[in-house]
Amino acid sequence: MKVVILAGGYGTRIRDVQDDIPKPMIPIGPYPILFHIMRHYARFGHKEFVVCLGYKGQVIKDFFLGLEAHTRDMTISFGNGGGIEFHGDHFESDWKITLADTGLKTMTGGRISRIRKYVGDEEFMLTYGDGVSDIDLDKLLAFHRAHGKVLTVTGVRPPARFGEMVGNEDGTIAAFNEKPQATGGRISGGFFVAGPRLFDYVSDDVDLVFEQQPIREVVAAGELVMYPHDGFWQPMDTSREYQLLNGLYDAGNAPWLQ
Repeated sequence: MKVVILAGGYGTRIRDVQDDIPKPMIPIGPYPILFHIMRHYARFGHKEFVVCLGYKGQVIKDFFLGLEAHTRDMTISFGNGGGIEFHGDHFESDWKITLADTGLKTMTGGRISRIRKYVGDEEFMLTYGDGVSDIDLDKLLAFHRAHGKVLTVTGVRPPARFGEMVGNEDGTIAAFNEKPQATGGRISGGFFVAGPRLFDYVSDDVDLVFEQQPIREVVAAGELVMYPHDGFWQPMDTSREYQLLNGLYDAGNAPWLQ
């Protein structure tokens, strides 16, 4: 099954971390967050990707063109008859990646429409290039196929901005959680499964935002179903979230890698 990744936005809220690369290329540890996301899909057997490019898309192309150099040891021989010898296993040797230029200013709905020729009339996974999770993709796909609707969206509980305290009647604290997940409603976690009929709801319109009119029309048709996920989920929209994810990685406690 193909995995479509939206990776063309400007990432204006995280420019203070690094403003010369697109947001999906901002690193967690030694690798871009986009690469972490793709490895998560690959662990579940989904190794054919369509990456929707836009802002500084050439940076993403350059990374994958040099992927072996990024991920393997190598010996370089100079002079006549020289060359490059790579060493060790190549984790991504069976990946297939289509890097599709979907327009510099195209919004998410237009980007999805423009990669239809690479997806065909098949169901596909869909996500963004700026968030990681430990979601079980096998269960997500089974859930989608069981209900037979156009679109499944993962519903997550957003991480709370502030600490949470639980008190007893006399005022003593029964629990203190520094940064718990919110216990109220859910938001879109950005991990979708879509049937080919989703393309009926989008167009090549540069200004078409997938999360607005197309989603509302899918909802109105009774074709959107939520898959609840209570595990780890974390976007990387701000420098604080960049520091959080890198802190988890550096500590060897990155749930999306487990």
